[in-house]
Amino acid sequence: MRKLKILQAVYCLSRGGAEKLAIDITNELNKRENIEALLVSFDKTEDYEYDISEVNYKYCPSKTELSFFGKNKLSADSFKEVLKEFKPDIIHSHLFLSELITRFEISDNIKYVTHCHDNIVQFKKFDICSIFNRRKFTNFFERHYILNKYRQCNNNFIAISEDNQMYLRKNLPLIFQKNIFLHHNAIVFKNYFNPLKQITEKSDCIKLVSVGSFLDKKNQIFLIDVVKILINSGFNVHLTLLGEGKNRINIEKKINELELDQYVTLKGNVQNVEKYYFESDIYVHSAYYEPFGLVLLEAMAAGLPVVCLDGKGNRDIIEEGKNGFFIQNPDPNVFASKIITLINNKDLYRNIAEYAQNYASAFDMNIYIDKLVRFYNKIINGNS
Repeated sequence: MRKLKILQAVYCLSRGGAEKLAIDITNELNKRENIEALLVSFDKTEDYEYDISEVNYKYCPSKTELSFFGKNKLSADSFKEVLKEFKPDIIHSHLFLSELITRFEISDNIKYVTHCHDNIVQFKKFDICSIFNRRKFTNFFERHYILNKYRQCNNNFIAISEDNQMYLRKNLPLIFQKNIFLHHNAIVFKNYFNPLKQITEKSDCIKLVSVGSFLDKKNQIFLIDVVKILINSGFNVHLTLLGEGKNRINIEKKINELELDQYVTLKGNVQNVEKYYFESDIYVHSAYYEPFGLVLLEAMAAGLPVVCLDGKGNRDIIEEGKNGFFIQNPDPNVFASKIITLINNKDLYRNIAEYAQNYASAFDMNIYIDKLVRFYNKIINGNS
């Protein structure tokens, strides 16, 4: 019996949730007896912490050039060769730039899946302001181009949260509505699992941790205010921020202004994020936009209660008072009060940590792949 052949396509292997998930999906699919999966990337950036030597992976230098005058070009000889040799049944693509490459030439023998890791701006419907904004106009042009390609292949879409699904339903044409599927992202649970521990006494240092690129939407500067409130309230806490980005300078400035140098540490990008989960007591997340929130599940798997702001996509993850606390209004005092509640009530802390860990186990990659394979078979059989 011929194996089902799945090609996972991601633009590059830079550090990010989409890239990480594409690698994990490829590895887990290849553990299945009747499936062969191949991961391809199109840009040379490879700064991921995984050892891709153990991944069924090929680098296919490729790029597209779209023209307003219809003279679109694809430079992708190595990718075309991979398609010829591998003969995929399904191309499952991650991030918009890989969409442009993998959909440039549509094959009738391939089913196409778009994995929406966020609310893709190029999908947004046209508005009159787009005419006067160069970036928006480019997005509109790319939308027109890719939707035509999607029509040619009866494209399928994976939404990663209810908010993401609503965005797709609002902005994609009616012809695609039946092809939008909600399928939450997943983690390799065992990589983050840690035996539950008791929170330290109030007199000891309570360790907070947060993971994310230092971008506006991640809003880590909000957490600096939270730490200041906790210190002023008599609590000995330490916040570790993992990540890097353009806002690092502003975060460092805020730390210095509030004289919190000894209470906040910026570690940059790290290879072993699970180590920092294991050493911490509470996971804090300040993003005001979060497409889903894999890091929340990672922290829960490590036995950490979560305190976070409403990032829309993470509404699918947090169960208030069960696996953490969910603050809709970005008030640092309210945020700090939830942390204090966890510190002062050790039974509550233990209950939430235990529930969080059990909750995260339901998002294990093995369970995810079972659902994904059923989805693949469904679209292969023409029942999408």
